[in-house]
Amino acid sequence: MADSVDSLAVARAFIGCRMVTRVKKMELEEELSLSNMPLLENGTCLALEMEWLAQIIDLRLRDHLGQEPMSDIPYAVPAPDLSQSNSFYAQVIQRRAVTIPERLVVILALTPHIKPELLDVFTIRNSVSDKRFTEFGGATDSTIAFIPTGETALFLLGGTSLEERFSYYPMLTNEGSLVAKKLAKVETSGRLDPVMSGRLSIDSNLLHYFLTGKQRQPEFNDDFPAKIIHTKLDWEDVVLRNETRESLSEISDWIEHGNTLLQSGGLGKRLKPGYKSLFYGPPGTGKTLTAALIGKSTGHDVYKIDLSMMVSKFIGETEKNLSKVFDLADSKQWILFFDEADALFGKRTEVSSSHDRFANQEVAYLLQRIEDHNGIVILASNLKDNIDQAFTRRFQSVIHFAMPGPEERFELWKQAFADDVPLDPAVDLQLIAQKYEIAGGVIMNVIRYATLKAIKKGDNLVSQSELEIGIRRELQKEGILFI
Repeated sequence: MADSVDSLAVARAFIGCRMVTRVKKMELEEELSLSNMPLLENGTCLALEMEWLAQIIDLRLRDHLGQEPMSDIPYAVPAPDLSQSNSFYAQVIQRRAVTIPERLVVILALTPHIKPELLDVFTIRNSVSDKRFTEFGGATDSTIAFIPTGETALFLLGGTSLEERFSYYPMLTNEGSLVAKKLAKVETSGRLDPVMSGRLSIDSNLLHYFLTGKQRQPEFNDDFPAKIIHTKLDWEDVVLRNETRESLSEISDWIEHGNTLLQSGGLGKRLKPGYKSLFYGPPGTGKTLTAALIGKSTGHDVYKIDLSMMVSKFIGETEKNLSKVFDLADSKQWILFFDEADALFGKRTEVSSSHDRFANQEVAYLLQRIEDHNGIVILASNLKDNIDQAFTRRFQSVIHFAMPGPEERFELWKQAFADDVPLDPAVDLQLIAQKYEIAGGVIMNVIRYATLKAIKKGDNLVSQSELEIGIRRELQKEGILFI
């Protein structure tokens, strides 16, 4: 079964689906606010799809039991017209160019989640064997409701005709159109079980979208080693050198005009898709913040990759984890951000063991996926020289995040204090900015410490001594003696 979704959203979608036959539209509109009308429209659309599926099931069973022989059943009842619908469901069906057979499988996979009783008809028993009809499929470990399997989908589409079933079989495989379009799939069955005995499952992200109208953000875990990063800051809050800002503008230009460039004068045949950039510079100079700001300003989610989780100790797991991240990034136009990239993309060492050989193979695979990726990939490193030159020449841009100079440090200090816990007028920020060569990230750590101390003592003024102590603490972290 797919992951659970918000119960209220499920209830509302369920109400919408049953609206046509059980509840007057006026009564529902009184219960649901106008803000929920898109969800209501989606429920109406799904109700029509369920009625269509019910008619197809009825025709298939009549044909199978010899009551009303019929051919080409998937097309015997016209599918609901979705061309004028703005529902979440209709948008997906139209945008992904879903065919009639694919659409029947999608709605079949969706049914257990919103109208399971529609499939109760498949639980009838064969009067001869006194068992459920094997040809109907269905998960054998389900005692609560009928859960369709790949066999159920094949029966619905092709009945028991081997010729028809074989024509639909490729669509249901892992290489078929249902998986390629990220619609549904037949779960892997046991090693010795029939290949179509696995449960038919709708894509979990698609299910969440159909029931809530919201795109679900994947959860950070061992199988998905990436998490979204945000920032409340804007570009005017960031202090960067002019040459760095100019280099960064090229990334935004690519996001806005890259497709036009690739379609101009046959350049698409010569240029690889996507854009790869290397950010390098000392810690705390704004590499991660800048990546988040690029996403914020261009309307793209930014996912930070945890490289320590990316390369698995189990051979083959790395490729699987990578595929999940890159496939979603492709479809959702994410920006991928690899922090501390030199830990993985550093200069290759000689192979001295089988572990080294497999590690190099996995790194090579990752490099290839990055190079072939259609979207934006940003790698961050403390030192450019740490990155293998064989890969750095494949970057479209290499951007230096230098340690801030005295003027940049003064701007960072000046703009960072809280309005209600300001700087003591006696503090000489110009002198502090000149004296201490520290990065923006370190400055913020100092301000956090000094502001907390000011709040604790009750006068809500950040003093010179508190700043000095905070700076000393930060320098000691880096093994630098305080003078």
